[in-house]
Amino acid sequence: MDRSSFLTGEFRHALDDRGRVAVPVRFRPRLAEGATLARWLDDCLAIFPADAWQELAAKLQSLPTTSATARQFARFMSSGAVEVELDRQGRVLVPSYLRDYAGIQPGEVVVVGALNRLEIWAPSAWQPYRSKIEDEPESLAEHLAELGI
Repeated sequence: MDRSSFLTGEFRHALDDRGRVAVPVRFRPRLAEGATLARWLDDCLAIFPADAWQELAAKLQSLPTTSATARQFARFMSSGAVEVELDRQGRVLVPSYLRDYAGIQPGEVVVVGALNRLEIWAPSAWQPYRSKIEDEPESLAEHLAELGI
């Protein structure tokens, strides 16, 4: 994957009364081959471009079925996932069960580029999450060192 295909940035968009949210224009070509909308970690949703979802699904399938944690995560991801297509206005429909999971309601949502996926956050969840990262950079740095970054 070349760098131009990375999804980055933070955007404010509206979730309409029908449960549709516009994908930022700059990301639409990355989703042209199809996408999967799924529950994600930290109480947000994720839109995975087709290739990123296939990569994640392959990793999930390769996890040991003898591991309860692996089975749990695979179920969490697959049961909360739906294939989506952009409509003519570049919007995706977010099913009600996913809106409920992420606590998003009609009105503003935050769309965050997270390299291989877009995340959709309720502003009430995103702001404290973002503030915690920004307010505790030393703690983040320590954890990154543990990851080899």
